[in-house]
Amino acid sequence: TGLYGEVSGPPAPVSAHVSEEQLPEVRTFTVTAEWSQSDLVRGSRLRYSQQWTLIADSNHHKSIRTVLPPGPCAPVAGELVSAVSPIRGQRAVVRETSGHQLLEIWNHHGLRKCLNLTALKEHGRVYEDVQFGCLSWSECEQKLLYVAEKDKNTHDGESACRKDRSVYCEDWGEALNNKSVPVIFVLNLQNGSVSELQGVPPDVSPGQALWAPGSQSVVFVGWYHEPFRLGLRFCSNRRSAIFKLDLGGNCECVSGSDLSVSCPRLSPDGSTIVYLQGRVFGPHNQCLSLQQLDLRSRKTSTLLEVVNRPLTGEFAGVYEALPPCCWSADSQRVVFSSARRNWKDLYMVDRQSNKVTSLSDSLPDLSKVFGSWKLLTVQKDLMVVCCSSPNTPPTLRVGFLPSAGEAVTWQTLQQPVMTFDLLWTVLDVTPPPEEDNTHYSGLDFGAILVKPTRRLHETKIPLVVFIHGGPHSQFPAEWNSITAGLAQLGFAVLMVNYRGSTGFGQDSILSLIGNIGTQDVKDVQRAVLTALQSDITLDPKRLAVIGGSHGGFLSCHLVGQYPEFYRACAARNPVINAATLLGTSDIVDWRYSSVGLQYSYDQIPTAEALAAMLEKSPITHAAQIKAPVLLMLGGKDRRVSPHQGLELYKALKSRASPVRLLWFPEDGHSLSRVDTQ
Repeated sequence: TGLYGEVSGPPAPVSAHVSEEQLPEVRTFTVTAEWSQSDLVRGSRLRYSQQWTLIADSNHHKSIRTVLPPGPCAPVAGELVSAVSPIRGQRAVVRETSGHQLLEIWNHHGLRKCLNLTALKEHGRVYEDVQFGCLSWSECEQKLLYVAEKDKNTHDGESACRKDRSVYCEDWGEALNNKSVPVIFVLNLQNGSVSELQGVPPDVSPGQALWAPGSQSVVFVGWYHEPFRLGLRFCSNRRSAIFKLDLGGNCECVSGSDLSVSCPRLSPDGSTIVYLQGRVFGPHNQCLSLQQLDLRSRKTSTLLEVVNRPLTGEFAGVYEALPPCCWSADSQRVVFSSARRNWKDLYMVDRQSNKVTSLSDSLPDLSKVFGSWKLLTVQKDLMVVCCSSPNTPPTLRVGFLPSAGEAVTWQTLQQPVMTFDLLWTVLDVTPPPEEDNTHYSGLDFGAILVKPTRRLHETKIPLVVFIHGGPHSQFPAEWNSITAGLAQLGFAVLMVNYRGSTGFGQDSILSLIGNIGTQDVKDVQRAVLTALQSDITLDPKRLAVIGGSHGGFLSCHLVGQYPEFYRACAARNPVINAATLLGTSDIVDWRYSSVGLQYSYDQIPTAEALAAMLEKSPITHAAQIKAPVLLMLGGKDRRVSPHQGLELYKALKSRASPVRLLWFPEDGHSLSRVDTQ
């Protein structure tokens, strides 16, 4: 418990804001960062904010002369969403307090205005999630835009839902419980009125809304919810479009059809919106293209293409959401973070040349201090980033966008309280010819090996193989409290990025489709053999395997397919039988896509489809499992039903095979609650 407190204690910055003051002699920048930190006494996460003042060079504004000591950490309680106004720097906050949602406006003289949104009864709960949630100031600073659940009593089209309270209402799945009918609202600060924005197409759920230049119209992402809703969390493959809606209720679609879009971001000069675009269905998370929409001509062009096969050491494509502010002050460059092999890197793309530049430390990969660079914001050309590595908890750093050909001068604002005495290296793994994928030949993959610096009594080090979920996600070389904790206890940890992980190009992602349960299992096994060959301090007789979701699926496969090789297995919310998961998952499309079948909404299961799903599942190897298995299940998981883990539990119990099951009735798929962890 003490060690858990130590490794889960370091706070992480989650967002940042930059403001600038021109004084007679000097220019100053204020960086406000909001941090998240686990508190074991409360059993929950706390938020706090902290401010830094940076004094720039008077003749050269792009260099920082002095960083003043930070202000105190101020706890932030109950804030759901917040936004700073563009000119006067007023702060709007939606706050949860004793069952009510309040909208507060703060300025330099304290609280300027407070409205009880719950008491107004115009809508249900305000959306604060990353999927739909938003809070946007108009240019005149008299109006605010946000998204909330449609009021149960004002439903027209779905009034049946309300007349009979037992009628089922769909929602958007895992981690979006009770989020069913999002609506855009405008709050007028002059008279305190709240009104629903009319004109959103009835087959669309709006979110991520922002004011267009002039604040006479609104741009938003609309997700199509007919014929029924599919889970949205961690799924960038849902049919959606960018819409422009004027205050008179005229709505037009300004992106292509039958695509998936997200993260519209308006340039400072108001001329252009960039957004991410991908395919519908198929892999739930894939390499995305970066599109730019010229608001005057309504023409769309591609700023960054999907990368099928990255060149060694080069940019590997975009795989994750853009930060809220990602533009340079001159509206000519866009800054973002993305996965690159076993790293997370920081990039800038120039709109004139479409050239991509890496902005993180220009050190070669093997001598990097930080394996992960995550952009929190760029405002006034000042980037605020969170850097970390397997032995270094999150570190807050700042640097100005460079002029052409220059490197960034990075400065650390906040060092972590402590770094950990661990060694880490990155391995590249090449599958042997018999494990090559014939359709996507020549792909390799990677892994990160973390181990304690000191060995106990010079014995060999036991190895824990840690497998990520997704499957289309990534273990970057960043701070991971589970890995650090295991290494502090004396284990080595191998975090595997098998083929299908993000950061290796779109071909790698597509190579896994239809090959789950074989290609990914062999990749993890190949990574373990590679690590054992390259590091003689590891003990080949003491191997354990852990993972969650698809990582749990692979962990259970490995102890079933290699029963003499692994000594223990721990799986969080694993997929055990893909055939029985078909009817219970919020992402039924992925159940078909993962085994190589096309999905359509009107699919009726066939014997062939169910056989393909069963054949690729760990349950088929359950009788061979010898290692003790620990299962950890979330009672409220809607992505992978906890009945999946129970199937394996019963199969093992019936064979007197050692199994232990931990049940967390209030937790969901990620098992991320502090009391659970």
